[in-house]
Amino acid sequence: MKRLPRDFYIEDTVDVAKKLLGKYIVREYDGKKLIAKIVETEAYKAMGDKAAHMNNNKITERTKIVFEVGGHAYIYLIYGMYYCFNIVTCEQGVGGAVLIRAVEPIEGIKYMMFNRYNRIEEKKSKIKNLTNGPGKLCMALNIDRGFYGEDLCTSQKLYITEGEVVKDKEIVHSKRINIDYAQEAKDFLWRFYIRGSDYVSKK
Repeated sequence: MKRLPRDFYIEDTVDVAKKLLGKYIVREYDGKKLIAKIVETEAYKAMGDKAAHMNNNKITERTKIVFEVGGHAYIYLIYGMYYCFNIVTCEQGVGGAVLIRAVEPIEGIKYMMFNRYNRIEEKKSKIKNLTNGPGKLCMALNIDRGFYGEDLCTSQKLYITEGEVVKDKEIVHSKRINIDYAQEAKDFLWRFYIRGSDYVSKK
């Protein structure tokens, strides 16, 4: 599978969020290769988006990577215990990132299960719930704060490849989740997911 080039990420954040659907996340470590298909994303922008950590171009120790050139990983912690994997977009200096909300396990599922459950589960429901949320997928793919700033275009541990083609008619546009505080931005239709996917976090 061919790795996505830098140019893929240097576009408008909303466009990249849609284009990432169907692409594969590849996580390699200890001789293992875990692969998962992106089925749900959310776009966040540095200007005019009160749901974004970096709204109004707010640069902090946490958000500084978002203003680097597209193709880097932005990792942060929520609820003091769950990591979220975001992909930086746009040219350097233009803040934007795409939250990967849910993925479909493709390869290395037993390793994902060990990472999440510390055992292999045969129940179909366990597989379906393995990666259907941002915190869940980071646990399953063994992604943590150590990947903050990782360059997905050159990394040998975490990168994105071409996957399956997702047509426009297969993409659902909806409001982003858990951002009721964001005033008018809570109504932006910047959440995208593959219609009919069993691995989406919320339909």
